Amino acid sequence: MTDLSTLWEVGVPLAGAGGLGYAKVRAPRVFWSLVGLPIARVRFAVTYRSTMDVCGLTVQPSRLRAFMVRNVARRSDVLPVPPKVRRVRGSSTGMRVTLRLPAGLEPADVVAASERLRHAWGVHSVNVVETKPGFVELRMTGYDVLRRVKMPRRVPSGPMTVPVALREDGTAFVRDYLKVPHALTLGANQSGKSMYQRNLVAGLARLSRVALVGIDCKRGVEQRGYAPRLSALAVTPEEASGVLDALVDEMEARFDLLSKHGASDVWDLPEDVRPVPVVLLVDEVAELFLVATKKDEERRDRMVTQMIRLGQMARAAGIFLEVCGQRFGSELGKGATALRAQLTGRVVHRVNDKQTADMGLGDVAPDAVVAVTSIPPDRPGVAVAGDSSGGWSRIRTPELGAAKAAAICAEYAHLTPDLPRLAPYRPVVPVEALSAEPVPLVKPILATD
Repeated sequence: MTDLSTLWEVGVPLAGAGGLGYAKVRAPRVFWSLVGLPIARVRFAVTYRSTMDVCGLTVQPSRLRAFMVRNVARRSDVLPVPPKVRRVRGSSTGMRVTLRLPAGLEPADVVAASERLRHAWGVHSVNVVETKPGFVELRMTGYDVLRRVKMPRRVPSGPMTVPVALREDGTAFVRDYLKVPHALTLGANQSGKSMYQRNLVAGLARLSRVALVGIDCKRGVEQRGYAPRLSALAVTPEEASGVLDALVDEMEARFDLLSKHGASDVWDLPEDVRPVPVVLLVDEVAELFLVATKKDEERRDRMVTQMIRLGQMARAAGIFLEVCGQRFGSELGKGATALRAQLTGRVVHRVNDKQTADMGLGDVAPDAVVAVTSIPPDRPGVAVAGDSSGGWSRIRTPELGAAKAAAICAEYAHLTPDLPRLAPYRPVVPVEALSAEPVPLVKPILATD
């Protein structure tokens, strides 16, 4: 009996400690919810004022406050005033704290102290987001959410909104074409650039009344699997030139429609006459710029001119650009810099040199260039996303195989709209690719033969 009681007293704590250790490695969400979050909330509540003071996030009190402290509270010492905590919320990935900034502090002061706050409260990261004038939100993560990507259950939704990746603060990184119509994605080989495009195509494929157009001058090795959901596909520079000409014709026809109805963009048109949005996916943009012979230069100049026209004016016509490449700078030739200036959204994966990071983010978020060059090679899919507002964040796309992306495109092939101007470039899809049943590779032989 004594042995049983000893085993019970010793074994249960050891089993509990072992279970928590296993959960910390294999189920970090569970460990954070059970252990990490309560400890973090207590540490935050106990050390908040002192932490804000040593991090330089306090201001001297107003004269009225000092007068009230000395004459009403009867205290001789008047302490500095930290930001007022308005709300504290816990989640499965971290903790969010809403702060009201006192006069004299700005969000940039809190951003500059975010690394010190992270170490003071023992969390993995602290991201500062300005919610409205005078208020900031501290988005803390209790563990590395980018180590194993698990998309949140609640993601923003909209007519042209696609969740693509997970931010380092635990929120979803969405591609909203109505806010950021054109984007550039850069990355070296094996950096996760193709994975990002697969997740993007899989999300777009599920949207109804959205046409997808692909340009993959590597003979379609990347985008051929998306053919059931593509309204047009170009796999050679010659076909790419024709697709771009057709898209420009489509854009001009839509402008005539907008002028007829007195609308500024396609979303102001009545639903019965509104044309479907078009997303152009360019897999390797350098293949459109580089030429091997002198006679190809005319075609190259025409393609570049058409893409610049689309980047400048196509948003109002409901045509959006997704441009991918390994490098994209002035060395590609005339028009490269002009086209890049039209691509508002920027996503840069691991690159081979700092100059490529400068090409992608140096003109919109200079602070993010250092973050790009620090992406380790053993973490494919990790990238830095920035935009023209100067903000940036680390993201990582969930793993999605090429076969799975192709299966999603085949599943939603019935949503593919027909565009008459792009009909000559509509990819031919075998019936077997659209069938749910697997097709045997070997012809069966009857037993009577």
